[in-house]
Order: sequence, then structure tokens, then C-alpha cells
Amino acid sequence: MTELATTVADDKPLVQAAQEGDMVAYEQLVARHRDKIYARAYSMMRNEDDAVDLSQEAWVKGWQRLKQFQGEASFATWMTRIVINLCLDQLRRQKRHRAESIEVMEEESGGVERHMPVVTVNPTERLERAELRQRIDQALGQLSEAHRTVLVLCEFEEMEYKEIAKTMNCSIGTVMSRLFYARRKMAGLLADLKKSE
Repeated sequence: MTELATTVADDKPLVQAAQEGDMVAYEQLVARHRDKIYARAYSMMRNEDDAVDLSQEAWVKGWQRLKQFQGEASFATWMTRIVINLCLDQLRRQKRHRAESIEVMEEESGGVERHMPVVTVNPTERLERAELRQRIDQALGQLSEAHRTVLVLCEFEEMEYKEIAKTMNCSIGTVMSRLFYARRKMAGLLADLKKSE
């Protein structure tokens, strides 16, 4: 049996227990699928805070609607649909808000162009780039060897997952998982370094 089929089969008793009000069973489902749901939210929102908020909201909604889950699709697929719908709603709200802001700017000033930033050559850009590189190096140094390696091979060497798996002597799934954690850790470290400056 494939790993996916095993997970679907393993989910069934937990889903049934959770539908009967067993919060511990639901927490196990959350632990099992949390990363996938977060990753889906992040891939849509491209923003870590939004992805965290929306994936958490999806888990709350999942618990509230669990009685409606019939099992036609897998639990993970059902949860993925919930988080995607939440992301789409959020993106629509943001788009509407942006459109309203532009309309207000046009009414107040007779043209949005006046509010657009003037593009000039930035003499400090090279310095900022060097500082960013230094921050990246510092953050990379704080990652575990496996996470640092997979990140460097993917982001800097632009190797494909298959090549990375071969190089690191592990499965493609492991590469993807390590890459996900490495990127998340890296984002946190860079944010911390920026704050502490």
C-alpha cells in the first residue's frame, strides 16, 4: 500500500472519533496534515503571516464542520478545499480593498499617478544588497546541515528535486519536506535578524 493510501486509511478512525467529539483525535489529524495545509495556504498567499492565520482558521472551520464530512474524498483533500476557499476569500477582500483605495486616491487628488513613487537610482542599493547577503549567510549558518544543504542546492544551485535527492541520498519526499522546513526557519531567522538590527 502506498504512503498516501496508508494515511487515508489511518485517518478514518481518527475522523470518526473526532466526529464524535474526540478533540485528541482531531489534534492528531491536525498534527498529521498541518504542514500540507500551511504549505497550500502559503503557496496561495505568498505571505507567512496570512498563511499561518488562514491555515489556523481552516482547522477551526474543519472542527466546526466535521459532522458534514462524508468521506467521499480524503480528509486531507477536504481540509485542502477549506483552506483554499479561505485563501480565495481573503485574496478577493484584499483586491476589493486595493480597488477602493485607488478610487479614493483618484477622487481626492485627481489622479492616482501623483501617488506613485518616483523611480530613481538608489546609491545605497549595493550596500543594502551586501547587508542582505550578510543576513542570509548568518541565517544559513543557524540552519541544521540537512536543511542548509537542501536550501543551497535548490535555491542557489537551482538543482531539481530529483538531483537533490540523489545528491543527498534520500527520497524526493524528504527533500520537499526539508525544503519546506528550511524555508520556514530561514524566513523566521531573517525576520529576527532584521528586527535586532
